[in-house]
Amino acid sequence: MSTTIPTPSPTREAAPSLENSDLKAWKADLIKSQGLVSGAFVQETLAMTRRLFIQLQRRPTTLVAGVIQPLIWLVLFGALFQNVPAGLFGESRNYGQFLGAGIIVFTAFGGALNAGLPVMFDREFGFLNRFLVAPLASRYSIVVASALFIAALSLVQTAAILALSAVLGAGLPSLPGLLLVLFIVMALVLGVTALSLGLTFALPGHIELIGVIFVTNLPLLFSSTALVPLDFMPQWLQVVASLNPLTYAIEPIRYVYLHPAWGLGDTVLQTPFAAVSLGACLAVLVVFCGLSLGLIQPLLRRRIA
Repeated sequence: MSTTIPTPSPTREAAPSLENSDLKAWKADLIKSQGLVSGAFVQETLAMTRRLFIQLQRRPTTLVAGVIQPLIWLVLFGALFQNVPAGLFGESRNYGQFLGAGIIVFTAFGGALNAGLPVMFDREFGFLNRFLVAPLASRYSIVVASALFIAALSLVQTAAILALSAVLGAGLPSLPGLLLVLFIVMALVLGVTALSLGLTFALPGHIELIGVIFVTNLPLLFSSTALVPLDFMPQWLQVVASLNPLTYAIEPIRYVYLHPAWGLGDTVLQTPFAAVSLGACLAVLVVFCGLSLGLIQPLLRRRIA
């Protein structure tokens, strides 16, 4: 029986490394240009936002319905309660003036709550996978594009509500008041959009997301001061409304409508816990927005980053 002894293979010499200074410089520039603070991120965010606006242009019914619905609410609710005794709703001259702030906030809240639906449909139809395999500078551009789109729609809706409120006799806030209204709407939209996108990546499909939207929408409306002041509510509902972020967006807008010379230290809300100033309401909204963005970071990093 013979044994075959393997012959040792010749030692392979290490190949010389490719040294190309131009290639190294190109890679360094590419790495430097990636990330959230880069021209590539801005470019792809604008491109994705443009895609959403093209979809809206092809289906304008969404925008038309989104503008008409709050105006119908404003007209019908204002007419329904137009004969209430003067002074019943605080310092407001009529119910339309009282209701305007609630309609502005609730419309912005409803639009932001639906922000996750287009992303959910992209996920279900496979378009989101195409984005995720694309060489994006950062996949957070998908989130930022949705937030910009919803913010733009909310501004259009807010402008329509402000204009109709003025026509119905509610007047207009001063210029600083208008800027404050825009700040409040943007803070609320950003925070709620973040939560909606978080739900989009946490829930299995659009049926579940729509279910959450239906369960959340109206209870948050009726447990806020959008339709009636806080002292109209039973004690337990006053506590709930005092914990509702919508209340802290509605009351400052209502206050700047009634007080052209407003200040951040002015008291705008008397909760069962304490009196709340206008500046404190804004702080609550900013904290709510920051918490929403912070809470969805781990989920977004796990799903899309």
